[in-house]
Amino acid sequence: MNTMSVALLALVLLFVACLAHLLPYLTDPHALRSYPGPWLAKLSDVWLGRVAAQGHRSEVVHQLHKQYGTFVRLAPNHLSICDPDGIQDVYAHGNGTTKSDFYDAFVSITRGLFNTRSRADHTRKRKVVAHVFSQKSVLEFEPYTRVHVAALFRQWDREAVCGWMLPWFNYLAFDIIGTHSPSTSLGLRAPFGMLQACADTAPTVTYCPAVQIINERGEYSASIGVLPPRWRPWLVRFLLAGMAIAAISKRLAAPTERTDLLSKLQQGKDEEGRPLGAKELTADALTQLIAGSDTTSNSSCAIAYHLAANPDVQEKLQRELDAALGGEDDPVVTFEQVRRLPYLDAVINEGMRVHSTSGIGLPREVPTGGTVLSVPTYTVHRNEDVWGSDADVFRPERWLERDKNELQKAFNPFSFGPRGCIGRNLASMELFIIVASVFRRYHFVLEDTSQKLDTKEGFLRKPVKCRVGVRRRATGIGM
Repeated sequence: MNTMSVALLALVLLFVACLAHLLPYLTDPHALRSYPGPWLAKLSDVWLGRVAAQGHRSEVVHQLHKQYGTFVRLAPNHLSICDPDGIQDVYAHGNGTTKSDFYDAFVSITRGLFNTRSRADHTRKRKVVAHVFSQKSVLEFEPYTRVHVAALFRQWDREAVCGWMLPWFNYLAFDIIGTHSPSTSLGLRAPFGMLQACADTAPTVTYCPAVQIINERGEYSASIGVLPPRWRPWLVRFLLAGMAIAAISKRLAAPTERTDLLSKLQQGKDEEGRPLGAKELTADALTQLIAGSDTTSNSSCAIAYHLAANPDVQEKLQRELDAALGGEDDPVVTFEQVRRLPYLDAVINEGMRVHSTSGIGLPREVPTGGTVLSVPTYTVHRNEDVWGSDADVFRPERWLERDKNELQKAFNPFSFGPRGCIGRNLASMELFIIVASVFRRYHFVLEDTSQKLDTKEGFLRKPVKCRVGVRRRATGIGM
């Protein structure tokens, strides 16, 4: 092929590509032409893919809503709605929406509870899994949580801790979920042991950085998920998925009496008495590893930062903890001891509101036409009509000053409706124990008081570049 032929072919391909984007814009099959947004977003998914890959999608979308208002077009078929009422409209039961093809990018074994797009399939899976995360089941996991918080304290008491806190909360969250879901269910030769090793290491046949793998998986999937399916790789493999496949097979061949997430998943049956298959068990066990570790560590770290940055809030919380727990010697609290403490509850809620670990607008496809709608949690959590003119400020008192039921309508840390986070009871229990125990025992200060909490976002928003100092409080707590 000569040079002229190559040039002509290139021009033809360019013309076809332009036509493929211009025709949908001109014909407007989704009736979105009248909605504002970046001009490239109206023509192509490339704009949103680039924003997602840069790691600050929620902040970018938030600024667009401040510029354009309630509705912003993020892609040729995608409309973002930053109205608290939109949470009900887009995500509630009975509205007919389904998860969009964004979730296809998160399938690595088979479709599980998180990434299945079929309403019937999701209903079946949720009925099988729901008992695992009932309040009764969650309380059975509490001793495992408390054991690992105590292990964290032994490490911190051994030396003065100063530096980047997220790794510590990652180690804690992974060790907790690794005990809830034992080594054999997660593909490990032994529990994670990250706190003992003070390192991001999963003991497989060869050691691998589990936290790093999950972070990169989330960033990759969240970026390619907004691109057209035809642009995505044909096959995506993840190391943790391969580990889980081999280990689930081993676990099924040698059952155990141990009470953990996998054993409870195995016990579950749908309305026709059918359990989850081996691949489904593997997919959902892997989902629990990711969801149960990354979200808890991100939220714990963000709350720790905000308490260090607001010493008056930290002191007020510690006064409440000291008054409620008195001379209790055990350094790790029980859930029952702290679950009804109002200021602790306000601190945790405010941390999840301001940081918004799940900050992006989770995409839902309307029943006909392929139009995608989303409500950006990060932006709704900053709606001044709901939260006040200081919506950007970490101020737990707002949860005590205003009607909490009204605030809850615009509070969406676990999503909403039939596809809301099934593990919210477990996450809440862990956060109450971790935050209460840590701040009853330690005092946090920022290394640099001018430093803001920076983040990097894949599917979840992770705190980065925040250094704090930690010292024991003079409270006489044991251990």
